Parts: sequence; C-alpha cells; structure tokens
Amino acid sequence: MSTPPSSRPAGQPDGSPVRIGALVPLTRPGWVEAGRHLLAGLELAAGEVNDAGGIGGRPLELLVRDTAADPRRAAAAVEELARLGVAAVAGEYHSVAARAAATRADALGVPFLCSSAVLDALTEDPSDRVARLAPPQSRGWRIYADFLLGAGHRRIAVAAEPSLYWAAGTRVLRERLAPRGGTVVALDMGALTPAEVCEELAGHRATALLLLAGHPEPAVPVAEAVRRDQRLAGMLIGAPAGQPEFATWAASLGERGAAVPFLRYLPERLGPLGARVGTALRERLAQAPSFVAFEGYDTITVLAEVLRSHGGDRADTAASWPRVAVEGTRGTIRFSRTPDTGVWQWAWPPVQVVDRDPAEPGRFRVLHSG
Repeated sequence: MSTPPSSRPAGQPDGSPVRIGALVPLTRPGWVEAGRHLLAGLELAAGEVNDAGGIGGRPLELLVRDTAADPRRAAAAVEELARLGVAAVAGEYHSVAARAAATRADALGVPFLCSSAVLDALTEDPSDRVARLAPPQSRGWRIYADFLLGAGHRRIAVAAEPSLYWAAGTRVLRERLAPRGGTVVALDMGALTPAEVCEELAGHRATALLLLAGHPEPAVPVAEAVRRDQRLAGMLIGAPAGQPEFATWAASLGERGAAVPFLRYLPERLGPLGARVGTALRERLAQAPSFVAFEGYDTITVLAEVLRSHGGDRADTAASWPRVAVEGTRGTIRFSRTPDTGVWQWAWPPVQVVDRDPAEPGRFRVLHSG
C-alpha cells in the first residue's frame, strides 16, 4: 500500500531541478509514433522554458517513463514518479493508460495534466487534481458523426477491437446517429480476420467503415483488404482516432491510405506561436508534426506557467487549474468543469475532420470543423 506523499516534493532545495514526470507510449503495443511526437513536444517546450530561465531560476527536468499503453505500467510509473518528488505528472496518449495514471495520481495527491487522451471519464471519481488538454471523446466523436451525416452516410459499420475506449466511441456514434436516422453495425475485430470483415461488409448495406482498431495492426490490413475488394468499391473508410495522421500510415498504405477521414485537434490556421513551434517540431522530428506534438508542447507551457506561480507545491498547483489562462499553440487555454469528465477540462480545443488528399497523400484536406 502506498502512502500519499506530502504536498511539497521533498529534497528540492533552491537551485535543484523542478521535476515533471512525463508518461509516453514508446514501445509496442503502444502507438509508438504518437509517443514520439508527444515526447518531442514535451521536450521542445521544456528546453525553451530552461532557455528562458527555468522555473524561478531552477531548471525544469522531465523524468520520462514509457507506458507502452499498459494501464498497470502507467499506474506504477506514477507511483515511482511521486516517490521521486515530481511536482506534477504530464502526458500520455492512450486513454486506458491515462485513466489508470489519472486515478493513481489523484489518490497520491499529485497533479496530472493529461496531454492527449480523450476518454470522457478520465478518473473513476471527480478529481480536482487532474486536468486535460485534449477534448473529451464525446465532443470529438459527435463532430465526426455530424461529418458522416453531412456526407450522406446513415448506415455505418465499425470494425472495433475490445476496449473501453473503442466501446465508448461506438456508443457516442450510435447516440449521435440514431436520432437522425443513422445506424451502427459492430464488427468484432477480436474475432474476425480482415477477409472476414470484407465478407461481413458485403452482406450489409453500410456505406462507411470506421476502423476502431490499433495501428498498424490490425487497422492497416483491414484497410488494405477493403480497398482491394471490388464488392466494396466506393465504401468510405474512416479512422476517427487519427491513425492516418502519422507518416507510418502513408508509408504502409500509399495511395490506399488517402481519403480516410480522421479527427485531429488543430485550428485551420496556426497563429505566430503555433507556426514557430511547428517549424521547430518539424526540425526535431524530421517530418511534419502531428497534433499530438502540439499537445505535448502546450502541456509543458501550461505547467511551467503554473509552477512559476507556485514553485512546485502540489496542492497549490492542483488548486490553480480554474485560474489558468495560457496562450498555447492552438489558442488560449483555460480549464473549466464539463459534464461527465470529472476533471478540469480545456473545453474548446479546435476539432477538425481531415483526410489525406488522394491527389497528394502528403497533404491534408479539412473536411469539417467543429
């Protein structure tokens, strides 16, 4: 049994680093490319904070831990980081890992700023210690459902793996589509091969298939199988969780990976800060930065501002969420309480539905905004 540490991290005299624990998926079965982008944003912002004098003259230090998308590893990492005296924990991409981390951080009295996970119920019970930058899943996936309806799709099939996150997404789609005459047919990716998914689709009247499955396996093989099947010509393939955002999707599928709409959390046009950070992230990653990299950068930007005011006191940091007003790469970040999330939430991050242009797969097209 772990004993909650004191509010102020121990063993940090003046001049010693202010430590932030950083949770990222860096190994499989985690989404490694997303983890790499998230870490790039976290590290870029931390470097800029230190170049500007740190936190009250103290350097900011990231203690990075790989969650591999595993809830148990995420919870264990939070316990370790709490013992090491971090002022806060940040990051994570996968909702199931983030939920475990948030729950453990709340129990230990450690502030947690979640960068990129979207599951609405991020903690089992309402928490004053946990805040989040990414929009809740219900908001983003309702916007995605509105896009499908606007494009004329009423009968949707989802190829879903067993997961709390995918089940929650399917429920959001059903609830949004049903009052407008839409239906959702669920195909169990835990039981069906890509070829069997095609057989099921051929027997339904669905006009769109949504890949609610991991990347690259099994999302890429399913997309390939559907694109090759002449019976399914003209069927829209979608991936609301954002698989096509990353270069590995395009590298795996080539032209077949284009015209697959997904959610991303960027404005249509970046402001001066976002444009500057985007250039720096591109240099660091040697490729175009995803929205996840911007989320990482904004995470440290927010925490640095809070820590400058409170010097690493955990209780004061947690109490500061409702007073945050920080200019991030994608707009001014403010936290509020929103229904069903139980945490402090940036209520209005930008949400887009985009795809890769079939004529130029390296270019993204904005199809819908919310």
